[in-house]
Amino acid sequence: MRCEDIDERLSAHRLEVLGGFHPGPEDGAPEGCETLLMIGPREPGFWAHVTAEPEFADGAPDPLDRWSRRVIGRLACDLRAKALFPFGGPPWHPFIGWAKRTGRAQASPVTLLVHDRAGLMVSYRGALALRERIALPDPPPAPCAPCPRPCETACPVGALNAAGYDVEACRAFLETEGGRDCLEQGCRVRRACPVSETYGRRPEQSAFHMRSFHPWR
Repeated sequence: MRCEDIDERLSAHRLEVLGGFHPGPEDGAPEGCETLLMIGPREPGFWAHVTAEPEFADGAPDPLDRWSRRVIGRLACDLRAKALFPFGGPPWHPFIGWAKRTGRAQASPVTLLVHDRAGLMVSYRGALALRERIALPDPPPAPCAPCPRPCETACPVGALNAAGYDVEACRAFLETEGGRDCLEQGCRVRRACPVSETYGRRPEQSAFHMRSFHPWR
């Protein structure tokens, strides 16, 4: 089995491998896992694909999570692997730590994860724990070193900076008229990242996640 073969299977669902690593005892991977692959949206095109799926038409809660369980879970069965998800806890899997272990995601200047291809728009729909140790490509250079770091000044209320995330300041701003841009288009900090701009994520997807974080009034 090759990482490229798994990536090709994922492409039919507008998903891709956003990194992988060979876990050790300290990583909290399932017993017997030799390779752990992080799975996320393949852009552009993910949102148009997923919102046409049955989970988005049945009126039940959490359509994106339910779709992720079905699609990634089925692929895991086909590969004799185990599907893992960043939702559904407790207990919670250490997705942030796993993302950093791939070498393709790191803490950005505003502490959010930044990915070499998805930028600050990176998200993970699940992970595949494989019993086989498969070869993985070397990660590309980290994206922040040559960047002028517009993320550091993009938040109108300074809720995201090197000190971390001031959740209450963010929520208070989203209650104002000025906050509607973030609610409808996505977080200004995430959008300011030059890598995010090239990723192709739709504003509708960002709005969906913003509504989950802070329901519109």
